[in-house]
This record gives sequence, C-alpha cells and structure tokens, in this order.
Amino acid sequence: MDALFDNLVDSHCHLDAPEFDADRAEVIARARAAGVTTQVIPAIRAADWPALAQLCAGDSGLLPAYGLHPLFLAEHRPEHLEQLRARLRQGDAVGVGECGLDYFVDGLEPELQRLFFRGQLDIAREFDLPLIVHARRAVEEVIHSLRAAGGLRGVVHSYSGSIEQAEQLWKMGFFIGIGGPLSYSRAHRLRRLVTQMPLEFLLLESDAPDQPLAEQRGQRNEPASVAAVLDVVAALRAEPREQIAAAIRDNARQLFGRRAKPLFPQPLR
Repeated sequence: MDALFDNLVDSHCHLDAPEFDADRAEVIARARAAGVTTQVIPAIRAADWPALAQLCAGDSGLLPAYGLHPLFLAEHRPEHLEQLRARLRQGDAVGVGECGLDYFVDGLEPELQRLFFRGQLDIAREFDLPLIVHARRAVEEVIHSLRAAGGLRGVVHSYSGSIEQAEQLWKMGFFIGIGGPLSYSRAHRLRRLVTQMPLEFLLLESDAPDQPLAEQRGQRNEPASVAAVLDVVAALRAEPREQIAAAIRDNARQLFGRRAKPLFPQPLR
C-alpha cells in the first residue's frame, strides 16, 4: 500500500465505547491494516473522561478530546464545565467535544443544551483548542453561536446541513466532517457538497460504532471504514485517491496538531 495511506486519520471515533470492549485491540489493528493510523476520540460525558485518558495514554495513535455531548444532557451538571477545564489542564487533549446541539431527539431541553454548548465554546477559546461539534437539526443555530462567540476553530462532524451553511462554517475556520452516510446513493445533498467544496476544509470520520457504510448497514462500524469513505470521495470528485488522502492528512494535522506531539505517524519508507 502506498505510504500516504499510512497517514489516514479518523477525525471522529468512539473507540472507548462499550461496543469495543471485547475486541478493541483487533479493531485498532484492522484500522491500521487499512491505513487508518490515527483516531481522534471525543468524549461524551464527564464520567468517561478518566477511562478515555487511560486508553489514549497507552497508544500514541489514539488522541483524546473531552466534552459534554447534548444527547447525554441528563447526566451533565454545571460543575462539569469547571471539571472540563481541570481535565484540559492535563495537556493530553487535542480538542473540546463532542459538544453541540441536538434538536432531533425529543426531551432535550434546548436552553440547557445551549448552556453547556456555550460553556464549552468559552473553554475551547480559553485553551485554544479546536471544537468537535455535533449539530443535528441545529446547524443554523450552531453557526450563529460560533459566530457570536468568535475566535474559534474546529469541525462540525457528521455534517447534515446545506452547501450554503457549510460555506459559512469554513469561512469561520471550521472543517466539515464526513463519514459513512456519504456511501448511501440517496445522500444526494451530501454528495453534492463533497463534490463541490474546497478539499482543504474536508475531514473524514467513522463515528464508530455508529454510522456504518451502506453495505454494512445494521452492523457495528469500525474506524477502518474511513478508507472506504476516502474511496467514495475520490470517485465523486474524480480526483486521485492519493491526492485526497494527503490533503485529508494535512487538514487533520492542521486542526488537531497543536497539543499532542507527535500526532501522526510518519509514512513508512
């Protein structure tokens, strides 16, 4: 395999999830065999931060981010924001998140979601770390929140908004995270976006164990799937796979490369 592909980065992967407890080492090995050498692992609740830190401390290819996911709103407490600051002072994080807004799931009180999201925006700016943002049926409000906060950078993962909204995001310094949903033939808007957008704002992700490829629908997703997502991007854009892989690697290094060194293994020669 071309050495470039040893540097594919899964920019969003929940390898700390219990779905991987039985075979995590094998999952990581399969990813690396596919050329996906690095995973960014965003936390979803404060209770998970210590175990995530321990997992990533044992493997230089696993990069932690710490945050409070809107889907776990019932478990978050205001004091967790100060605890997040304390966690980030440990110096191992490459980002803040997964954080954001979710107006798809019923019962998640919007104003409480905003409290935790805005708190994490402040923390990301304070620590000069990128945000890893969840935005489901909330892309427009997320854009307004990021613009109002100012001075931020990051990625909106599993992007589901319009091309026009994506352009607003990358003009603010945010990348667009794309994964398994791109492999579905009915994902017309997402495919148009990937075809038309500037490559320098694109990141690839698995969101494993969720969002599997179309041919693996209903199965557990793995970070190795990022290699297949790359194939779809190359086909849609009619551009060389190697060229896209190099750009994605550089995008990931640009966003996540400020805190943990060395972040990405060098190509095998």
